[in-house]
Amino acid sequence: MRTGKFINMMAWPRGHVLPPMVTIQSGDALLIVDIQKDFLPGGGLAVSCGNDVLPVLLSCISKFESRGLSIFATRDWHPPNHCSFREQGGVWPIHCVADSPGAEPPSSFRLPSSVVIVTKGIAPDTEGYSGFQGTTLNTQLKEAGVRRLFVGGLATDFCVLNTVKDALDLGYQVYLLSDAIRAVNLQPNDSSKAIEAMLQRGAILIQSSQVAN
Repeated sequence: MRTGKFINMMAWPRGHVLPPMVTIQSGDALLIVDIQKDFLPGGGLAVSCGNDVLPVLLSCISKFESRGLSIFATRDWHPPNHCSFREQGGVWPIHCVADSPGAEPPSSFRLPSSVVIVTKGIAPDTEGYSGFQGTTLNTQLKEAGVRRLFVGGLATDFCVLNTVKDALDLGYQVYLLSDAIRAVNLQPNDSSKAIEAMLQRGAILIQSSQVAN
């Protein structure tokens, strides 16, 4: 069985060099994408090795919280008739239905009370992959004075990908935390393709160990 570390190194783009340490500062925010039970082992739409990102993200939360910096967390909050579900003609099994146990974070992943929760995917006829689609996330980030986003979560090839693309289009500098993301991989190379797409748009790939507080 592959370890999370092995998967992470396999996803690292060939020839890509780790940047120097990045010190977090005023104007920075941590953006956690969809850490919910249904995306973890045993859930309705489990991401392989999804549990591996939890300790990484908890460490990042500690760094940002110690500096008094903003932390945002998105969550899928789908209606029972959401268009992405197979029963409605979509591609996914039922997952993250609003107010269901599977839509909650695992008990081991406790978020500070200061974390801003961003609810997405609430309309039955839109996928809602991006944390910016149909939400007030951009407004909240602007109000908090955020200019740089450090992004991790699930899944690399869908909600992380679309959230990062929208963030870049809106003018944010984005650091993608390579060891804090995992992919669904409907096709074997979806993870590497998604990472490459984000890098081509301007995201900066780093590991959590490169984030200094």
